[in-house]
Amino acid sequence: MPNTLWTLLVAAVTAVVTALAVGLFITPRMEARKKRLGEVHTARDTFGANMLRIISACSLLQRFELPPADDPDWTPVMRERVAGERSRWWQQLDDATMWLLDNAATYAGSWPNSRIIRFAIDYAGHARAVVLSEREEATKVELLIALTVPVQRQFFGWPWSRVRHVVADHRTFAETIALISGEPNTP
Repeated sequence: MPNTLWTLLVAAVTAVVTALAVGLFITPRMEARKKRLGEVHTARDTFGANMLRIISACSLLQRFELPPADDPDWTPVMRERVAGERSRWWQQLDDATMWLLDNAATYAGSWPNSRIIRFAIDYAGHARAVVLSEREEATKVELLIALTVPVQRQFFGWPWSRVRHVVADHRTFAETIALISGEPNTP
């Protein structure tokens, strides 16, 4: 009987010590890791959402241009409404590119190799530079689409699409950056 009691006592103490050690040392580290990984995935999702927002806003800006001031088919009210919408889309572009640049370290640093990290950071910097530039609106929209579509496909496209277009996407991106760098920043 004393042998059984001793065995039960050792088992109980072992269980308490193990539970205490796990609760004090392992669980907090796992919770911290879970939080960090959640933040990284949230940043990646927001990165993708902002790229889609840029593509969408640029498409809308291309589709809904303000007509000439002397166009009789447009009333002043309608012209004002469309101008308001265009301003809102430009604000979305401003907000999206600002987020991309401000948070590049969070989402870009989460990928495994330096080429992909550099691709994301270069995209964020150049997209923001285009929005801030003094180029004409139509030129800005074209450059943003030319920058965003290949990057979006490489980070969030279907795996077969990424592989199929990797060379073309990087070439298009490099050509767009060369165009941005070589083009004067005046309207």
